[in-house]
Amino acid sequence: MAYNGLTPARILIVEDDRDIAGMLIDLMKEAGYVAETVRSAVEMDRILKKKEFQLIVLDGMLPGEDGFSICRRVRASNTVPILMLTALTKEIDKVVGLELGADDYVTKPFNSRELLARIKALLRRSSYPVPVKPSQEVMIFAGWRIDPVTRELIDSDGVHVSLTTAEFDVLLVLCRNPRQVMTRHEILVHTHAGSAGPVERSIDVHISRIRQKIEPDYKNPTLIKTVRLGGYIFTPEVAIAP
Repeated sequence: MAYNGLTPARILIVEDDRDIAGMLIDLMKEAGYVAETVRSAVEMDRILKKKEFQLIVLDGMLPGEDGFSICRRVRASNTVPILMLTALTKEIDKVVGLELGADDYVTKPFNSRELLARIKALLRRSSYPVPVKPSQEVMIFAGWRIDPVTRELIDSDGVHVSLTTAEFDVLLVLCRNPRQVMTRHEILVHTHAGSAGPVERSIDVHISRIRQKIEPDYKNPTLIKTVRLGGYIFTPEVAIAP
């Protein structure tokens, strides 16, 4: 469920270390959020069946099913923003986390102020829709339908395709700037993604995941093309839906 920005956001913390979990709970509550904690995938599945959350803080190293596997599984059916929190510090680990559907990635030990800033940014990005304006009209491209207000992507058969908050933001920017070369930095600026993760490499990850969902052949993309040393260009004609 998207965060409406009017009531305290509910945050689920999946962390097996009791001390870290306790510290995170206190930090979230001091920031005005409603937070709960679970220690495993089994406990997480149980609570997600009963309650809705606006963000999940997910430890990467958990007993049993690890955080990366959990992230991939949750993302397959849920668009709730996921912030990975892990001691793995290699760049490849961050990229893998993003590829599996995480919206941001923070390494341990972490700075409390930075963590809260990233959480705030993710919640802000998921708080759409914003007041309807002409630029918020439903658009169509190559048989697809994208609604900026309801934040839905629908294919030619009327099937809703799930996108993460960041993926939707990136696709929406491309739709609003068709047939124009956009650099990674420009996409970051337009999506506010830089507030949550100022890594231009993350745009490549989001583009890759979008391609897997909308391209007829994602290995040979025709809708979102890479421009060498330039960025990306969205090739289809985009029109306002009738």
